[in-house]
Amino acid sequence: MTGSESGGRLLASVAPSRGDGGGEPGLELIRAKDPVTVVIFGASGDLAKRKLLPALYHLQAAGYLPERYAVIGFSRTPMSDAMYRECMHKALAEQIHDGAALDAGDPLLTSLYYHAGDADKLASFQALKETIEEIERERSLPGNRIFYLSVAPEFFTVIVQNLVAAGLVRDKNDPAWSRVIIEKPFGRDLDSARALNAAVTKVLDESQIYRIDHYLGKETVQNILSFRFGNSIFEPLFNQKYVDNVQVTVAETLGMEGRRGAYYDTAGTMRDMVQNHMLQLLCLIAMEPPSALEARSIRDEKVKVLRALEPLTRKQVAVSTVRGQYGVGEQNGQGVKGYRQEEGVGPKSTTETYVALRLKIDNWRWAGVPFLLRSGKRLAKRVSEIAVTFKQPPMRLFRPFDELDDEVAAARANSNLLVLRIQPDEGISLSFACKRPGIKVQLDEVNMDFFYGRAFQQRSPEAYERLLLDALRGDASLFTRSDEVDCAWRFVSSIHQGWASLPPPQFPNYYPFTDGPDEANRLLEGTEARWRSLAEM
Repeated sequence: MTGSESGGRLLASVAPSRGDGGGEPGLELIRAKDPVTVVIFGASGDLAKRKLLPALYHLQAAGYLPERYAVIGFSRTPMSDAMYRECMHKALAEQIHDGAALDAGDPLLTSLYYHAGDADKLASFQALKETIEEIERERSLPGNRIFYLSVAPEFFTVIVQNLVAAGLVRDKNDPAWSRVIIEKPFGRDLDSARALNAAVTKVLDESQIYRIDHYLGKETVQNILSFRFGNSIFEPLFNQKYVDNVQVTVAETLGMEGRRGAYYDTAGTMRDMVQNHMLQLLCLIAMEPPSALEARSIRDEKVKVLRALEPLTRKQVAVSTVRGQYGVGEQNGQGVKGYRQEEGVGPKSTTETYVALRLKIDNWRWAGVPFLLRSGKRLAKRVSEIAVTFKQPPMRLFRPFDELDDEVAAARANSNLLVLRIQPDEGISLSFACKRPGIKVQLDEVNMDFFYGRAFQQRSPEAYERLLLDALRGDASLFTRSDEVDCAWRFVSSIHQGWASLPPPQFPNYYPFTDGPDEANRLLEGTEARWRSLAEM
């Protein structure tokens, strides 16, 4: 590895892995070989148009889809195959990288079919079975099937039940396999998640269920495991002996654009972000090494982390959590609505648009290390990262640090900081102390930075591309298992129960495009930790 200096920062350069078959495969995608029929429920919806069909297109263009396949859209809207292809042609042209050159004869478009039906009527599924079998005969497909549930959560159970009742899902031991991909949210609390799990696992084997969290498909999220367990100089330091605190941040500048307010007011940041995305990031940064890079081993270790998060008591909720809601503000001289003024939101809503947590993982590796999580809407910057602050040296030999005017800068300068940037500017940054040029012995903080785009100079697959391909290949490593979902909801539900027993919050309590409510600093009491400034990330 070599380094070049740019603007006071050390830019790390790497040699990209060989793509000519002469090197290790690493994280390279592997082609799906089994011919397959993919059925998308909610085929005329936003997710199908913006994410699923573009992901399939890019997989096809890169040669990762099997040689023979068919994609069938299922929705209530009456439509012919030709009409659906034309509709998806227009949608793809707007979403893919080379949309202007997309031809109606593209292999993906000519593999599209459509079936109109009602998700809650068995007769629609019996008719769908006839359509699928006819297409499979025409295209010489062996009966391998993926069913993608891109629908509202209230339809999950009835769709799965109708799939099985109509004979569309094969037995787990059948040579022709069946897999069902279920979008989040998987439940809205512990009881509903358990009820949904019970209903789904009653008719499907766990090995056939793929609960998707698109965050796990991001290249930089997957790289957390590679970074930790592929580098012997870092993993030995990931424990309570060397780590002072860990911060996980998922911040957004957006508010309730469009009609999202009606959904968000029933969910809030805790359900929308913490229960899934953020707890998954926590698992990856805190888990023990898996015995193998395969689904069961990875998910076993993630569950151990979640089990080490004991449900919080009412008193612990009051001390270890902060919630916020953005009020009225302005940006570039233009007024910005407060959350309670957003479309679909009640004028006295107490739904949180910001959450900060101070957690502890009760195990040998992380005993006593604060894990600080925060996520919110209308914050100062769109950024997602994991920041690991290492403990200061036991003896401060270099006293000039204490002469710095800025107390926060002085504390930071005595600590090494490792930042895993998930978005934007995906990469890794490591700060360390270096002597400032001159006669006087004075240290300064410098950064060694690695950027995905600069290092590899190639397009990374989008999250849904990776996850769809893994589902086609039968690799469930990046999908959540039923016990993961249960443990996550068990912890999150304890916080919701605590909030319900506490006095209602005084909302709104932070201005748009700030770092959130000042009360979040209360979580840092008794530590040397400081929230990282969003604007400076």
